[in-house]
Formats: sequence, structure tokens, C-alpha cells
Amino acid sequence: MKKIIAYIRKEKADTVTALLEEADINGMTLIDANAIAELVDKEAFSYSNEYVQKYSQVVKIELVCNDSNVDQLVNVISTYGETGRSGDGWVFVSPINKAVRIKTGAENDFNNL
Repeated sequence: MKKIIAYIRKEKADTVTALLEEADINGMTLIDANAIAELVDKEAFSYSNEYVQKYSQVVKIELVCNDSNVDQLVNVISTYGETGRSGDGWVFVSPINKAVRIKTGAENDFNNL
């Protein structure tokens, strides 16, 4: 099992999440976030007194999938999340070493995610 975390531009979130749903994932978490980075797109940034730095609105996508689905899902995110501008985002893939279902206490029951 793998965990995919992606940071994409907010305006691309609807398209990317719809295509991920079509790819038969069992679920994902979407989080609105502000990205602070050196290479923020200068056409789309704002200034904030809270951050006192440049930031861009992004969506963080988190999902867990089978190893065999990783390349397909990363391809969907990177292809449809891309705008060609600086600051389009990142996709990270990590192994899942253990999972515990809170309701039942079942461990590593990846078939029922």
C-alpha cells in the first residue's frame, strides 16, 4: 500500500478529484491550504499579515491506494493538475507500513479500505 499526498492549484482541484474518483479510488481527503514557497506564481499570490510572506491557495489531496495503482493516480494528478506556471505543486508517494481500522481494531486490512 502507498500513500499519495499532492499539493495542487485550487482551480485544478475539481477536475483532478473528479478524475481520481473515476479511477475507482475508495476515498480521499481534500484540505484547503496556503503554500508558502520561494517559487510562488507571482501572478496568483497575495500578501497576508498573518504570514507576512507570499502565499498561494492550494488543495492538499491525501489518499491511500494499492501499489499497482500508484503510477496511474500520480499520472492523473500531474497531468490534470498542471498549468505550466511556476508553483503548480508536488506529488509525494510513501509506503504504508501499518493501518489500523478504528472501529474494529483490525490491522493491515487493506482489502477493506
